[in-house]
Amino acid sequence: MVDQKEYLTKERFEELSKELDQLKKVKRREVAESLEYAKSLGDLSENAEYHEARDMQAEIEDRIAKIENVLKSAEIVSDTHSDKVTVGSTVVLQRAGDKGEQTFTIVGSEEIDVSLGKVSIHSPLGDAIVGKKKGDTFSFSTPKGKVEYKITAIK
Repeated sequence: MVDQKEYLTKERFEELSKELDQLKKVKRREVAESLEYAKSLGDLSENAEYHEARDMQAEIEDRIAKIENVLKSAEIVSDTHSDKVTVGSTVVLQRAGDKGEQTFTIVGSEEIDVSLGKVSIHSPLGDAIVGKKKGDTFSFSTPKGKVEYKITAIK
């Protein structure tokens, strides 16, 4: 697997760092204590507490590995005020044939929240819009077909 840059805001980087610290210092210890208690109950082959604790341990270790990988490949971005769309840009778009406008912020994959208008740079929209300027028209394919937008503002 090729490591690709993970674009994060400073706030998200700090959130992930705190979560990683919590997982390593607190959650690992809690799971270890649960495993010790479960072992003390006897036969491990039919010990539900033991299997549950092992599953929890695997989940925590997976999350730790994922966060460490994200932080290792992280590039911190800030709100940009450029004339071209980049990670961190907030763009106002008008879909061809519509009068209304939509606002999106281009973010890394760890910060996606479509309900807040945060779309990934790796999404079809993000991929199509990066490098464009105010007034540019662009299109990309969606499951419902090709869509065309015009950039009305870059914030």
